[in-house]
Amino acid sequence: MSAEQGEASEDLVLGGRLALRQPLRGHRVGHDAILLAAATAADARDHAVDLGAGVGAAGLALARRVAGLAVTLVEIDPALTAFALGNAERNGLSDRVRAVCLDVESSAAAFAAAGLAPGSATCVLMNPPFNAPQHNPSPDRSRRVAHAASHDTLRQWLRAAARLLRPQGVITLIWRADGLADVLAALATGFGAVAVLPVHAKPGAPAIRVLARAVKGSRAPLSLLPGFVLADANGNPTLEAEAVLRSGDVLPFAGN
Repeated sequence: MSAEQGEASEDLVLGGRLALRQPLRGHRVGHDAILLAAATAADARDHAVDLGAGVGAAGLALARRVAGLAVTLVEIDPALTAFALGNAERNGLSDRVRAVCLDVESSAAAFAAAGLAPGSATCVLMNPPFNAPQHNPSPDRSRRVAHAASHDTLRQWLRAAARLLRPQGVITLIWRADGLADVLAALATGFGAVAVLPVHAKPGAPAIRVLARAVKGSRAPLSLLPGFVLADANGNPTLEAEAVLRSGDVLPFAGN
C-alpha cells in the first residue's frame, strides 16, 4: 500500500477550487496555508518554492491562482510528499507543480541535487513549525514535526530561502503573532522592504498570526499593514475572509 493510500480524507478548499487528500491523523490543512498562498505575489513565468509544504495546500493554492506559475513543493516527510504529488495530479497541476522529499535544513548541495540550485526561485513561501517543544509531545510524529520548532528553526529556514531566491526575490511566511520580534530579527539579515499583516480571530482581539513579506537584498523600511479579521463579533466569517478563503482573493501585499 502506498503512502497516499492510507487512512485519509479528501477535502475541498477555496470554495471547491482545490481538492486535497490528506491523512486523517496528524497535521491537517487549515486557514494558515490558504492565507499564506493569498499573501504570496507571483507571475506566470515565476518559480515558487513552498518550504515545508505538507500535502501541498499552500503551493497548490498559489498554482491554482496564478496560471503558468511553476511550483516546487519541499517536504521532509515521505508520506506527505506522496500526498502532495497525488494532490498535484488530482487538481490537474502536475505539469507545473512537483514535490521533492527534502529537509529544509539540508545543504545547498542536497537542494541542488533535487533541482533547486541557489538563485533558482523567484519567490519562496513557508509555514515553518512555530510552536515550542511540548513537555507532553503528540505521539503522532508528523504532527510533532509540523508544529514543534527548535530555537533556531526560523533562522535556518530563512537561510534556505535566501539561498534559493534570486536577487530581489520575495519571501512570504506565516508565524504566530507573539513571535513577531523573532521574525523581524531573523529577516534583518539579507532582507528588507518587510511588510507585516496581523491576522485577528475577531474584532478587538489580539492578533493570532502574522504574515510577513520581505525582499532579498532590499534596504526599504518596514511597513505595518492594517489587520485582517477572520470573523465578526458573532463568529461569522467576515466578507474579507470569505473572499480570501473561499473565493481565492489575494491579501493586500500580494497584489501585483
